[in-house]
Amino acid sequence: MADTSRAPSKKTAPNGRAARAKRAPGKSDGRRRLREIQRARILAAAVHAACERGGRDVTVAYLVSRAGVSRRTFYEIFEGCDDCLLATFDECAASVSEEVLAAYERPGRWREKLRAALMTLLTLFDREPQLARFLVVETLAAGPRVLRRRQQVLTGIITAIDRDAIGENDKVFSPLSAEAFVGAVASVIHGRLLDVDPVPLTNLVNPLMSTAVLPYLGLAAARRELQMPVAASSAPFRKGLTDRPERPQMRLTYRTVRTLEAVAVEPGSSNRRVAEVAGIVDQGQVSKLLARLQKLGLVEKDKAGSSLGESNAWTLTPAGEEVHDSIASPMSLV
Repeated sequence: MADTSRAPSKKTAPNGRAARAKRAPGKSDGRRRLREIQRARILAAAVHAACERGGRDVTVAYLVSRAGVSRRTFYEIFEGCDDCLLATFDECAASVSEEVLAAYERPGRWREKLRAALMTLLTLFDREPQLARFLVVETLAAGPRVLRRRQQVLTGIITAIDRDAIGENDKVFSPLSAEAFVGAVASVIHGRLLDVDPVPLTNLVNPLMSTAVLPYLGLAAARRELQMPVAASSAPFRKGLTDRPERPQMRLTYRTVRTLEAVAVEPGSSNRRVAEVAGIVDQGQVSKLLARLQKLGLVEKDKAGSSLGESNAWTLTPAGEEVHDSIASPMSLV
């Protein structure tokens, strides 16, 4: 019997071709990820469009141009502008709710939980002014479906505040107390976002908290809220709706995404290896795709390897990593 103890099997060769192929994205996975990127770019374009043109003036032509996708791709994902704006609102609201709810659900008394949640919301809005403007201002003109969904979100907040505030004591409260507070917060933030010379929204936390506790805990508690120390926000000051650098404008084709994925799967790969992982037979086509991605600033060659006359060694740039990671978090493109 032949001695096979030294022969590495395909299963146990961690650095072999079989292991690398196992990590390579399949064709169906590549198409799915392409669609996710395209959807993310359209959602981001919808936020930009609503803030730049107004919620009622968003058009499919503008969205596909800004997102770098075809009209056909848009209609494969969304039924129309109304459907797209509703999905954008849901995505933005979910992103904000995740952070705000995490702050509200920490252990503590009701007003402490409410302060933590309000501070988180205002800090987030200072950090993401375009997100804030879309949710608070532009959704008012984004159509009846978005308005209904917006009201559903506000109603859920009102119900939670009223339920938890009543649990603090046995007093009888007006059923409109929580609704008045939530309406006041939305109105005040709306006005501040439209100011020509804006100030940090976190400056509002004490007066808004005073308004919140007054009907539930009385005048003395409301005065104490006005005197509470406010930690400085770590969010950068709001410069406006165009303070975030533009993403590279590129049409996301199936092969483009496959090439980007291949570089992400195996950093340092040569042109030939990128082609193998991406499943592209034409080496010339891969070279063109890599050159295009390099021009867009999404991939780069290892300078040391190139200077020694070795094969190209491709890696993602920070911008390339951002585009790649946007698959998992669509609103990171906003």
